[in-house]
Amino acid sequence: MSFRKIDIDAYDEDVLLEGELCEPDPRDPAQVLSDAKQKQAAVRSTLARGDIPGALGIALESIPYGPNVEEAKNLTLQTVVSILNSTKSSDIISVVKALSQDTQDTLMKYLYKGMGMPGWGDVSGSVLLGWHEKLTEVAGTGCIVRVMTDRRIV
Repeated sequence: MSFRKIDIDAYDEDVLLEGELCEPDPRDPAQVLSDAKQKQAAVRSTLARGDIPGALGIALESIPYGPNVEEAKNLTLQTVVSILNSTKSSDIISVVKALSQDTQDTLMKYLYKGMGMPGWGDVSGSVLLGWHEKLTEVAGTGCIVRVMTDRRIV
């Protein structure tokens, strides 16, 4: 056996596993996906009434995080981006001000995730950057720091 094929982390006592960084989502992955689909339907009906802060509140409430819930994470990202795309740029600041600090931080996580997805920057990059600018203006740079140091990745 070659020394390069040995997983030395298996023998290291100080190795840090992803599961040790934050508590995993206590919900079952199937339940998380079901919740994400229900939230998507609720967001659509809320958007139809024109309540953008309410739609964002629904979408950013009890977000999926941790391993084994990638489909729910992507569905939630699509839901959030659809809300952001349907908002007028003149309304963004009032919508952001209506959100709590935790919800603002969660929105920033989704902005960064949307910017980091391949192909998404082409479709809604300017929208995401516009929201990022307004959110940073309202929430301050502390929002960015909290998002970058939080281990619960959306």
